[in-house]
Amino acid sequence: MSAYKFWYCLTWPLVKLIFPYTVRGRENICEGAALVCCNHSSLLDPVFVGGAFGRNEQLFFMAKSELFENFFLAKLFGSVGAFPVKRGEMDINAMRTCIAHLKSDEKVMLFPEGTRVSEEEHIAAKTGAVRLSLKHDVPIIPMYLSSKKKAFRRSYVVIGKPFKFEKPAGKDYTTCADELLRRIYELEPKP
Repeated sequence: MSAYKFWYCLTWPLVKLIFPYTVRGRENICEGAALVCCNHSSLLDPVFVGGAFGRNEQLFFMAKSELFENFFLAKLFGSVGAFPVKRGEMDINAMRTCIAHLKSDEKVMLFPEGTRVSEEEHIAAKTGAVRLSLKHDVPIIPMYLSSKKKAFRRSYVVIGKPFKFEKPAGKDYTTCADELLRRIYELEPKP
């Protein structure tokens, strides 16, 4: 059993018990390489995303480099498929790792906003996901996670249909990044 499946089987029942959630749109998970992009409001978001994809569909997570400063945490995060990225700068090693996973037909999960954002906040998306998708011709799977997760209260994970962007005129990746965020937040279940 891989380390990913081990940790999944160990943590999934506990997370599901304390933070019950419903997954919608599993049929939208495509085969092969893809970028999984979702909103980010909680430290538990990667656990919810991994849980939604299941133990047989390992995701590789781009995570802030500060999480890897502790030796033991670095080993733990690495064992479940996380790899560090230095935020606020062009991190060549993180890009190479991401590209290697995509070339191996694997899925890489990242947060386009680059940080946790509350429901009331709105910040511009970074253009990295759009650029990677276009350059390596892989689809983006948009996801929405309930932003107000509370213990013993049901929340939602919604997986949208995979899509690809057309190359923007004049290399205006910002417009595409804004569109990606719009597609993510459009998935929010309406009351």
